[in-house]
Amino acid sequence: MKNNNQLDLVEFSASSPEELARAKTFFTNVFGWQFKDYGDGYSDTPDSGLTSGINATGEGQAKMPLPVLYVEDLEATKEKIAQAGGTIVHDTYSFPGGRRFHFTDPLGNELAVWSE
Repeated sequence: MKNNNQLDLVEFSASSPEELARAKTFFTNVFGWQFKDYGDGYSDTPDSGLTSGINATGEGQAKMPLPVLYVEDLEATKEKIAQAGGTIVHDTYSFPGGRRFHFTDPLGNELAVWSE
């Protein structure tokens, strides 16, 4: 069960499917994490405590590690972010398992929000 308004995922970026494979190998060898692939450009693992993903798709890809929060109502959260001074930097898009968007907080930190 997902917890509303809580961090659900930290996503790392990779510039290509080859880099994604190298990152998976690294985390598997060092920490024993097992990954589930979603095509050639995305893998994630629940083995890291907080779920960790590696994004090499180029879609919704941040330059730094990306904290991802789960919410029950994506549109209501999007409105709250705008009202609180956040900026939507990648509009809502679908992915296997749900939909998400990215925003920056007033200090410029990028985060994402997703929902099923």
